[in-house]
Amino acid sequence: MKVLQDNGFGVVLGECLGTPTHVSAPKRARADELMAMLVDPDIAAVVPPWGGETAIDLLPLLDFELLAACDPSWYVGFSDTTTTMLPLTLLAGWATVHGWNLMDTPYAAAPGHLHWLDVVTAPTGAAVAQTAATHRRAQGWDDYRDHPTVERMTLDVPTRWSVLGGDRDVAFGGRLVGGCVEVLAHLTGTAYGDVPRFVRDAGADGASVYLEVCEWGPFDVARALHGMRLAGWFEGASGVLVGRSPAPDLPTWTQKDAIADALGDLPCPVVLDVDFGHTQPFMTFVNGARAEVVVHRDEQRITQTLV
Repeated sequence: MKVLQDNGFGVVLGECLGTPTHVSAPKRARADELMAMLVDPDIAAVVPPWGGETAIDLLPLLDFELLAACDPSWYVGFSDTTTTMLPLTLLAGWATVHGWNLMDTPYAAAPGHLHWLDVVTAPTGAAVAQTAATHRRAQGWDDYRDHPTVERMTLDVPTRWSVLGGDRDVAFGGRLVGGCVEVLAHLTGTAYGDVPRFVRDAGADGASVYLEVCEWGPFDVARALHGMRLAGWFEGASGVLVGRSPAPDLPTWTQKDAIADALGDLPCPVVLDVDFGHTQPFMTFVNGARAEVVVHRDEQRITQTLV
């Protein structure tokens, strides 16, 4: 909150804060508060601290027709928050910002990346470019309680994007759509997860699907991705971006094996170890933005146009 205030923003706190259980309040109270914040013209961005493991219970309680008729604000988050972010893009047509929660806001963006504040304050029509990180964090997260002023990510392991199926150069473009596999897999086949329609509606712009895994094992990931594929999530996509994951491998089957099993024969490129998800650092992606992705030996970047 102090970081936002130091950047000149006012901060309004909701009533549904804290975690008496895995939720901060009953679902009706959470849904009403989220709706009130999203439609309030004086609130420029709604940024959950973190959480949302069972945010799927909010979806029938949100008025997406009303949201579609309102001037949009920014909705910022990642991980479980994508449960509500993706439907907001698909059903109300709002651009939503993937990559950071409120508790990540004090961090400076990694070299080549943009902070979410940089993106949401960019003018309409701006092209915002980010290049791949050279290093990632080994594991874990900083202790916010003991170190509330932490502002630099500890990036100490070399990292690089790769293309599934071999070392080759690829370039593709399309409107971004995606989020966290563990929560979005359960929206497959519902109106709240109708990514196939988004891909069709993107038309000549094309669409690029991005997905990341928090903690599921390889078999769970493979089943989820196969289910998404059967539901048409990747049909017509110009490319797929897969974020780095801290999720465990098995002795005989890895996370990469699971992705290859489900997506290895797609007709579009699948790029692995991209800078988003549950391993620092993370880029800022905008659902609905037109993106151009380049993965070459000497250049790895994504440029988004905020249309």
